[in-house]
Amino acid sequence: MEWLAADGYWLSRLVFQRALAVVYLVAFLNAANQFRALLGERGLLPIPAYLARTPFRQSPSLFHLHYSDRFFAVLAWVGVAVSAALVLGLADDLPLPGHMAIWTLLWLIYVSILNVGQLWYAFGWESLLCEVGLLAIFLGPADVPPPLLILLGLRWVVFRLEFGAGLIKLRGDRCWRDMTCLYYHHETQPMPNALSWYFHRLPKPLHRVEAAANHVTQLVVPFLLFVPQPVAGAAALVIIITQGWLVLSGNFSWLNTLTIVIALPVLGDGLLGTVLPVEAPAERQIQPAWFQAVVIAVSSLIVVLSYWPVQNLLSPDQRMNYSFTPLHLVNSYGAFGSITRTRYEVVIQGTTERSLVGETEWREYEFKGKPTNVRRRPPQIAPYHLRLDWLMWFAALSRGYAEPWMERLLAKLLENDRSTLRLLRRNPFPDEPPEYVRAVLYRYRFTTRQERRETGAWWHRSLVGEYQPPMNATHQATR
Repeated sequence: MEWLAADGYWLSRLVFQRALAVVYLVAFLNAANQFRALLGERGLLPIPAYLARTPFRQSPSLFHLHYSDRFFAVLAWVGVAVSAALVLGLADDLPLPGHMAIWTLLWLIYVSILNVGQLWYAFGWESLLCEVGLLAIFLGPADVPPPLLILLGLRWVVFRLEFGAGLIKLRGDRCWRDMTCLYYHHETQPMPNALSWYFHRLPKPLHRVEAAANHVTQLVVPFLLFVPQPVAGAAALVIIITQGWLVLSGNFSWLNTLTIVIALPVLGDGLLGTVLPVEAPAERQIQPAWFQAVVIAVSSLIVVLSYWPVQNLLSPDQRMNYSFTPLHLVNSYGAFGSITRTRYEVVIQGTTERSLVGETEWREYEFKGKPTNVRRRPPQIAPYHLRLDWLMWFAALSRGYAEPWMERLLAKLLENDRSTLRLLRRNPFPDEPPEYVRAVLYRYRFTTRQERRETGAWWHRSLVGEYQPPMNATHQATR
């Protein structure tokens, strides 16, 4: 069945595999660095407790067989090592079964982590990485022609990702329909980056152009991915440029980077070859019959499982970033169906004073990514993911009640817990733990150009009130 081999996509496949391995590398490094404080045996949401109440069929994971912090660390660092090997091309010369086994190992480890990650892994890009990682298993090494059906499967992922995001916006917040959402978004997004202040200060007509371009890219361009070349490649290039704009304007973990990676194979060797003049191997194998059978079976499964995402796209009650299977095989996607107009931030403070009075001096903990110090320029973090910082943004949205993990976080700070403090940029109590900690809510906004010139501050903030009352070393809230 020669039609199963895609002609003109050898370089596209190679670039995609290298780039996906980079995303895997970041994801596993992220897991290795942060899991102990967030999910470890003494973490904020411990994996052992989650496993005890969650059956395997609901959340399949290797950790149902065994869990310890050491075992998690081993798997995460194995993921880092294997990803790095793939980035360097060390698996290119493996026979087809060995090549598939390497990519399967990465997918299996990451699905296992995602399925015990709970709130810390409740983001659309996690399922996206798993879905794309599964397809990557069946692309084959350099000396085997890339399978056409898997390349079409990647286009189908890009289509659902972009079109789902476009529909959720049209069906959601009115500001997407009147083109005013970007009056607010650059300021109120979960984690602004080093350029977000400048994007926010663009003239309002340009913000309306941004919104209109977003609608075209997400609602029209995805259909062109399935048109013959060069139109499909041009459509992918538009998506890549748009995602690059999002990379410049905010920190969205590896969502934008991974979207660019998935769109790369659509460019085809003709376009990519002008930038990367790499020659394909002179001699290439014919796809083995067993491999073709596996590709057809996997593609058929994707078609069947696509029923639920398609139904979701057509539904007026469209769900955003939802997995229909425990293995995150074919998912629904979407982002920012509603836009926050006002930015609130939970700021954690501590004091060494033994009794609390009106004049008590409170010192602030500083996070690596989210705003705290008004004079600190928002940093560039993506594609790395600061999971606690993101959840702190969601915590601020709740306002009326504290997140269930917040009290445990404050308790860890009362102990100067080493793994928890590694998640923060600055601990104001390096020598001894505080006597009390608390969380307060502030309203943040970007400074104006004049305020920026006069004060050097990137943010202006005003106190809203208490978020979590003071806690002492007995972990009892006090008022």
